[in-house]
Amino acid sequence: MTQININIPKPHKVFNKKIYQVLFDYSHFTEVHYGGASSGKSHGVVQKVILKALKSWSEPRKILFTRKVAATIKDSIFEDVKSCLSDFGILDYCKINMTDYRIELPNGAVFLFKGMDNPEKIKSIKGISDVVMEEATEFNLEDYTQLTIRLRERTHKNKQLYLMFNPVSKLNWVYKYFFENEPSDDIAIIHSTYTDNKFLDETVYRTLENLADRNPAYYRIYALGDFATLDKLVFPKFTKKIIDREGIRRLPSFFGLDFGYVNDPSAFVHLKVDVDNRKLYILDEYVKKEMLNDQIAEVIKNLGYAKEKIIADSAEKKSIAEIQQRGINRIIPARKGKDSIMQGIQFIQQFEIIVDERCFKTIEELENYTWKKDKQTNEYVNEPVDTYNHCIDAIRYACEPIRPVKKDKRKKYEAFKTLGL
Repeated sequence: MTQININIPKPHKVFNKKIYQVLFDYSHFTEVHYGGASSGKSHGVVQKVILKALKSWSEPRKILFTRKVAATIKDSIFEDVKSCLSDFGILDYCKINMTDYRIELPNGAVFLFKGMDNPEKIKSIKGISDVVMEEATEFNLEDYTQLTIRLRERTHKNKQLYLMFNPVSKLNWVYKYFFENEPSDDIAIIHSTYTDNKFLDETVYRTLENLADRNPAYYRIYALGDFATLDKLVFPKFTKKIIDREGIRRLPSFFGLDFGYVNDPSAFVHLKVDVDNRKLYILDEYVKKEMLNDQIAEVIKNLGYAKEKIIADSAEKKSIAEIQQRGINRIIPARKGKDSIMQGIQFIQQFEIIVDERCFKTIEELENYTWKKDKQTNEYVNEPVDTYNHCIDAIRYACEPIRPVKKDKRKKYEAFKTLGL
């Protein structure tokens, strides 16, 4: 094995202070890196892990990078690792397998990229030295436990598990596990915000600053990285699990699409509804920012739903028309009108909500979608806070074919009969 010289630029040109302070500290088995959006925490962890891997030539490390859903790896942590290797000037010396998402470094260290939606594949990997959990709030405690088990082999020294995430609800397992009680000496908790990221684009910085005036509560969670102090949840009860799709195969499917772009994501959902037993199953989601309409159409085709009836946000009629032109012929606008949001929420509230645990964005919204509180009276009002609602809006749209309408009392939807209303 030929050793190469690695030219790392001066620290102030590469590292943020929060990661530089722990860059070569391997004394904690678990490192929890959390905070607000655009704080640079994920990139900082990648920098640390790469340098750690490059230090050992006699015993090459095997590092597992993981997210809850394998399909999200390519455009997130995998690209971040490649970018960091390029910054350090060693990407051209690495062997990259784009099929298996595997990178071998010049010293023989191996980076593996896997999703926890197929935990059996994780269990078969031997000799792991470190684990990186990106968007750790997407996982559950069982996933975390399984990953710690993978690090119990004695092959490597200084084994570590890194978690990176933006805080969400205090209902999430990471809060209960790491923050409700005093952490052990084996756990390091590092908090950062956008103000700690000296490489942040000025436009992004101003956008986050402006949140403080527009939506102070959201600013505290999204920008400052505080855990949400729960107010009254719109959907206080729901079940997370791996849904047995074969068992509900005969139930009708419904599809909804909410549009976004820069600040808000577009959200596409697939659900099944058991009207007789009042159960609503959320099976699939696709949530992403900065998607053009042709990209949305391509996603729907790739998911296999191009021929399905899709109810989309009616405020985007031009977008609906463009998506229709790209072969999604049965997409139609949602009904809009006075109290349409509340009517949709009240309809969904009639059902037991079961969410596939891989629909982590929907889960995040359900855990954070709250009622507004009157500042003067401190009483809740019958209106939800306009955040954490993109998947929920798509679910409202999807339910329209079975939701009663109150416009014409003489002609009721078939859903009235089905629901016994």
